[in-house]
Amino acid sequence: MPSFASPPNLKAYYEQVWNIARQIPVGRVATYGQIAKLIPPPVGVEIEAYAAFAPRWVGGAMAACPDDVPWQRVINSQGKISERPGAERQRPLLEAEGIIFDAKDR
Repeated sequence: MPSFASPPNLKAYYEQVWNIARQIPVGRVATYGQIAKLIPPPVGVEIEAYAAFAPRWVGGAMAACPDDVPWQRVINSQGKISERPGAERQRPLLEAEGIIFDAKDR
């Protein structure tokens, strides 16, 4: 499987991710993988490779998103907030939107 550190057309892919993230309603969340599944593989990227790399690409897009993208509504596949810079701000933002966390922080 070839290594794809980023999508072939980074700007176009990120725009797709951001447009999907903007549609996540207040009080709801989506995972990186769920967003990735809504975007077809770029030309030249095999489906298997895309399935492996796309959630990370979505994470990259969310790390670089403009201010109008509700980045806090995107979580990891375990239903948790991913450890990264800014993660300490995500939980209070989600709680303010009505998201309730369980004892395992999901």
